[in-house]
Amino acid sequence: MKVLVTGGAGFIGSNFVHYMLEQHPEDQLVVLDKLTYAGNLANLKDVMKKIRFIRGDICDRKLVEKVAGKVNAIVNFAAETHVDRSIAEPGPFLDTNIIGTQVLLEAARKFNHEKFIQISTDEVYGSIIRGSFKETDPLKPSSPYSASKAAADLLAYSYFITYGVPSVIVRSTNNFGPHQHPEKLIPKLILNAIAGRPLPIYGDGRNVRDWLYVLDNCEAINIVLRKGKVGEVYNVGAGNEKTNLEVASLILEKLDKPKSLIEFVKDRPGHDFRYSLNFRKIMKLGWRPRTSFEEGLDRTVTWYRENEWWWAPLVS
Repeated sequence: MKVLVTGGAGFIGSNFVHYMLEQHPEDQLVVLDKLTYAGNLANLKDVMKKIRFIRGDICDRKLVEKVAGKVNAIVNFAAETHVDRSIAEPGPFLDTNIIGTQVLLEAARKFNHEKFIQISTDEVYGSIIRGSFKETDPLKPSSPYSASKAAADLLAYSYFITYGVPSVIVRSTNNFGPHQHPEKLIPKLILNAIAGRPLPIYGDGRNVRDWLYVLDNCEAINIVLRKGKVGEVYNVGAGNEKTNLEVASLILEKLDKPKSLIEFVKDRPGHDFRYSLNFRKIMKLGWRPRTSFEEGLDRTVTWYRENEWWWAPLVS
């Protein structure tokens, strides 16, 4: 298979590239990344000779057509992803997450690709107090970020219905693991704890997220790429629901730091209380989460402790 991985220098994208090279060395991978603040070539430094890397924007139609004409599948990780940034400045989220996705879908249509995998998020469903969202539940996004991802999902589905583009949508819960940008919750808490700085927690810290180790998610995406039914949505979760306060407390415990470092800060606008996905559908394809939250957090804390060379430039 010849696969275009957009956003492949980012957190999940780069982990997916490594996973694919290990599990399917026969595949040919082309990585397209704009290298915004969240894209980092250091994430791919050990595999650059095994892939074809192109620096570029998924909104660049000419470039996308040139690249997409040489592959037979697209996995679209490229996105603006930080909720706080979307609240402060929604424009770039609409450009990349909606227009960029449409450009990629047009290319997949033109070149009759075998699969188009749209990487989405549990946030498109909005918040849920009890139970878990199924793939057929309505979308009720709460932030400009999640609204832009919901729009991209609908575009992908519309291209399947209207043009027959073999689109599949993957919606996962909160990912964590190595190479995640320090603006995200778990790396931010880890690095602040290492430095003895306060750990900022929105509101009262009771907001709940289901934490999915990134390599488990990569395995799920690969299974959908190879076995997923076109026109379908697949939720990917882990069953690792934790409040933000529990996550902060566990990180402090692992780093032998006092809980007095926890600092409650003003809540962000429209902060969803709880995300939870029913992921029985993808389990029918043979996938299941392998990594417990404790194990994944141990690996993640260890990685950030041992790789200051990677995160120090980003923090500064």
